[in-house]
Formats: sequence, structure tokens, C-alpha cells
Amino acid sequence: MAKLIYVTNVSIDGYIEDDRGAFDWLPMDDELFALYTELLRSVGTFLYGRRLYEAMAVWETDAALAAQSDLTADFASAWQAADKVVYSTTLAAVSTADTRLERRFDPAAVHQLKAAAGKDLTVGGANLAARAFKAGLVDECQLFIWPVVVGGGKPGLPTGMRADLELLDERRFRNGVVCLRYRTLGQRPTAQSGSPAAPA
Repeated sequence: MAKLIYVTNVSIDGYIEDDRGAFDWLPMDDELFALYTELLRSVGTFLYGRRLYEAMAVWETDAALAAQSDLTADFASAWQAADKVVYSTTLAAVSTADTRLERRFDPAAVHQLKAAAGKDLTVGGANLAARAFKAGLVDECQLFIWPVVVGGGKPGLPTGMRADLELLDERRFRNGVVCLRYRTLGQRPTAQSGSPAAPA
């Protein structure tokens, strides 16, 4: 069965966006950008929420991005080669090829996707990833941790649950980013305030 991998950029204090909804904290490193491309090429299907899909679709709809350099051309080619599934109740239509729009997240359907896939899948967008985590579908996390504290915003990892992880790999980049790759070992809800503790 193919793996479902959660991939995200995150501040050192755990946020994928600051309190303005931005992630524009530090300049990109060419070596890091090449790793993103390598990761995309290893994946057959991207699962996206609406906001992340709209941010990434420009790699197909805006030819000027790919024309900037060999690095951006390779990234655009890798992004366009994969299938995409977009989960949204508000998006009217998709703007890219090989893309399917789903109105709801169905864990059983994602499990079937994993079973039938010849290459791994990624899930992107914190809200969608939280659903996948809580359904027990996420097999691996790749966290790109940026050396900045933003003090608040959108958390990169789900709340209200515990997930045990095993470190598989780590890689450092010249701009201070560290990529940590983890296998998920299992997850369970956390005890709510005032309620009995969950069994160990």
C-alpha cells in the first residue's frame, strides 16, 4: 500500500501561517527548493484543501513562474505530472489538469486511493491534514522547520489528539531550515479538560 505523507513548512514554534495568514518569513534556498522538487517527483497524487490548491495551481496556470529558472521549471514540471484531489465545499471548479474536486473528505475513499496507488500520496493544508491524522491515514510527516518564531497563527499539526512518531531522517540547509522526516506510530484523542484521562 502506498503511504500518505503530510508535508508542510512550519515555524519553530509550530505555525504554518502567522496571524496575518502569511508565510513569507525567510528567503528560499536553492538546495531546499531542489529537495521540494525531488519530493514532488516521488509522489503520484496530491490531496489539497482549497487554499493550498489555489496557491499551488499557479505552477500550471502561470507559465512565467516556470520560465524564471531551471529550478522553477523542474518544480512546475513535477507539480503538473501528479494527480490532484481538491476538497472544498466552496470552489466552483478546478483550474488545472488531472485534478478532481471532492465536496467532502471520505476516509474510506482515501484508504482505497492508498491501496490502489503505485506511488505515494501527500496531504497538504493543516485542516485537511488534521482530518487525515484523526482518521489514522497519515503514515509519515515531513516537516520543514524554519528558524523563526511568529508567536501565533495557524498550527501546523492537529490539536486535540496525540500522535507518536519515529524519526527517520533529518537534513539541514544553509538558510537554517531543518527537514525532519517521521513515521507515525499511532494516534489517539487527548483527554479533554475536566474529563477522565484517556487510557495509555
